[in-house]
Amino acid sequence: MTEAAMLPRGHRGYIASRPIDGARVPQHLQNLVVREHARRHGLRFLLSATEYAMPDCYMMLEEVLEELPRLDGIVCYSLFMLPRNPERRRAVLSRVLDSGRELHAAAEDLVLRTPSEAEALDDILKLADLTSTEALAETRRGLCAPINRDIIEDGTRFA
Repeated sequence: MTEAAMLPRGHRGYIASRPIDGARVPQHLQNLVVREHARRHGLRFLLSATEYAMPDCYMMLEEVLEELPRLDGIVCYSLFMLPRNPERRRAVLSRVLDSGRELHAAAEDLVLRTPSEAEALDDILKLADLTSTEALAETRRGLCAPINRDIIEDGTRFA
């Protein structure tokens, strides 16, 4: 038996040091949520990897994905930590599934084990992108543009 085969496997935590979907959550709270999720699901929890703060940086996620052959899966704090780019996100989900492992999103209490669950997770994130504050603000700006150009007779502008 190889040394790697003798080591007990588990689920690696994955937390963030940057805002998640626009909200800052302290790392110690993210770890509490991840550990509690692991306990409730009977998972052996392994120390969390913490993603760097730079926007769209997934260096630590890549390291955890490289570690998948020695893990049972990943428990991320939130599914909103996954890449927002759909192609990149699908590549991450495929790597997890292709390795026969699972991905947990602790805050949402979701588990990804099958391609259909990956599609559902992807749909959730697509819907979130459509309804994000930024997307709604862009829509409002687009819808209000004709109004903003028109001055009401008394000189009042709509903004």
